[in-house]
Amino acid sequence: MPSSQREPLSSDDRAAAPRLTTEWSRALGLRVPVVNAPMGGVAGGRLAAAVTSAGGLGMIGMGSAGSAAALRGELRHTTPPAGRFGIGLVDWVVAAEPELLDVAIAAAPTLISVSFGTDTSWVARVRDSGIRTATQVYNATDARRAEDAGIDVLVARGAEGGGHGAVEMATLPLLDAVLDAVSVPVLAAGGIGSPASLAAVLAAGASGVWLGTHLAACAESSLSEAGRRAMIAADGTDTIVTTAFDMAMGLPWPARFPARVLRNDFTARWAGREDALRTDEQARAALAAAVDADDPRTAPIDAGQGVGMITAVRSAAQVIDDLCSGAAHLLARTP
Repeated sequence: MPSSQREPLSSDDRAAAPRLTTEWSRALGLRVPVVNAPMGGVAGGRLAAAVTSAGGLGMIGMGSAGSAAALRGELRHTTPPAGRFGIGLVDWVVAAEPELLDVAIAAAPTLISVSFGTDTSWVARVRDSGIRTATQVYNATDARRAEDAGIDVLVARGAEGGGHGAVEMATLPLLDAVLDAVSVPVLAAGGIGSPASLAAVLAAGASGVWLGTHLAACAESSLSEAGRRAMIAADGTDTIVTTAFDMAMGLPWPARFPARVLRNDFTARWAGREDALRTDEQARAALAAAVDADDPRTAPIDAGQGVGMITAVRSAAQVIDDLCSGAAHLLARTP
């Protein structure tokens, strides 16, 4: 049976497996080296609290629609007993609404991540507030620049990942390149959705994983029921990288960062013709209506190439426990 389809470990096997941990996760007081990707519109306070309760680091995501008001609303879910948590922000959104970073710092999270830009002026301010810093990187040059800026932990986000990101290198080659380039801890992201893939990146030297798609389908995420059903119905070949939705919705994402989404009727019509969407008011209106109606046949659903491993809606605790106990079991095997 392929590793992505293996049955979860039995309770006896989980109990017998060694604890999955890294130097970085222990330093943060985490039981497992798992951080949920701060997916905009999906990773709210409820998911962050659930991931933290499961032993990882829960992250609240403020994506392209992020605002200070929205962050305040999600922070209500992170009060005790939720414990430690992090906040993920988008560079150009923070530039447009500086109060967003103010609110994030005032919340005193464990970690603040700002990605998708080149301005690192936020780093010193966040670190001076006693908060760890993170950012996503896509090649060794990005990684060295981030380390030189004083960022504490880097996220090597491979091209397999869902949502926005540079499509430059696959996760494992990128992880190798970044680990060779810097001395700070590195988390792996992109296409990780099974015990085997989790074990692979940890064996390669990652200090933890930045897990997105597999947690987006969890019961505690803010993804709609229709979105969850679309993820469950998809397999690993059902994603596409495109700027079509950003063009149609007028979102100013830099050209370097297209989005990996589920294929649907909209991508079938517009992938490769994205520039035409700038002036097609009918198509733009149809997309807006589909988003309002929560119709995944037209509306965007961010998903990485590990989406085919999702077969049911489960809790974040169940997903994390199965991934981590399975990975620990694999890593403990002797030749």
